[in-house]
Amino acid sequence: MTSNDLDQQIDEMIGRGSSFALWRRPGEARIHFREQAAGEPRLFHHIGELSGRGGFVIAPFCVSPQHPIVLIEPTRRAEIAVAPSATAFAYPPEDGERQFPVSDEADFHRYALGFRRFHDALVARQVEKLVLSRQKEAPRHPGLSVGQAFRRAVDRYIYSYVYLCHTPVTGTWMGSTPEILLAGGREGWQTVALAGTQRLVRGQVPLEWDAKNRREQQIVTDYLHAQLRSAGIGARTRGPYPARAGELSHLKTEFHFSLPEGTRLGDVLDLLHPTPAVCGLPKADAYDFILRNEGYDRAYYSGFIGQLDPDGDTGLYVNLRCVHIRPASLVFYAGGGILASSVLEDEWRETGDKMRTMGRMFL
Repeated sequence: MTSNDLDQQIDEMIGRGSSFALWRRPGEARIHFREQAAGEPRLFHHIGELSGRGGFVIAPFCVSPQHPIVLIEPTRRAEIAVAPSATAFAYPPEDGERQFPVSDEADFHRYALGFRRFHDALVARQVEKLVLSRQKEAPRHPGLSVGQAFRRAVDRYIYSYVYLCHTPVTGTWMGSTPEILLAGGREGWQTVALAGTQRLVRGQVPLEWDAKNRREQQIVTDYLHAQLRSAGIGARTRGPYPARAGELSHLKTEFHFSLPEGTRLGDVLDLLHPTPAVCGLPKADAYDFILRNEGYDRAYYSGFIGQLDPDGDTGLYVNLRCVHIRPASLVFYAGGGILASSVLEDEWRETGDKMRTMGRMFL
């Protein structure tokens, strides 16, 4: 596989139903490619079963018979060099850029009903934080090249983890996510607390953040501290600091740590997923509330994706800013953290901004 004909090869592999993944980590000048050319990918129904496994994994928000954890065990590998793109820093003025249609009146009405249910639970102090998400389905234009859309995302979103994954079980998913779930290897491990969202200001990361965004970020940070301590893991932290993700920015705190001898990676992943950035707190109560009240199936949105290597270089990311590419349609996903202080119109605008991350790749 070469850079010159990558677009065409991607489209051909999807057409013949191959199980494969491509990804580019933030700041890298290469695309990683893995394909399972023989046999079927492995399916798991509990995160803990990933211990000792290696390959590319795509896991859902809620594991179910319809949405299992899927592990591609590659038989074909390639590393593809990519040149820095001249468009990577070209953020046109919002008024001058074509906008992907992420909403209509019916979408807003549905979201507003969900917001009220979530907000009422927060005001009543049933939970401390909830994450409300939504999906938007759009027609797939004839002749769409998924390969070209992926290359555009790689070129534009140099600060994010950009991936494309296809299996017969999951279908085709593509995303650009800023949030590490678990990354590292023998030299050490990392996770992040990522919460709070603002648009860039004239292409720059804003330095001023309001109390709602700072509170949302602190909730996620405190949770990760507690989760790691419960497993006997002590972590060094850096942050919070503003971090760029595409045309948005977030508050980010890094956690760096070593794993105690004998720790199973699957158990660590089970400890971390789902993070408060996609679920809420307390974790179990928020998770149950979302499944009962959000009103749709998130599928692989807000699950996790990436390379799993217990002996080498693991890089797993939360599946945000993503699109499910179906034969006749595109389904975009986005969400945001809700607190008792949240305002409907602000949260609605934030989900629209996030959906446009992938929407722009299909204009």
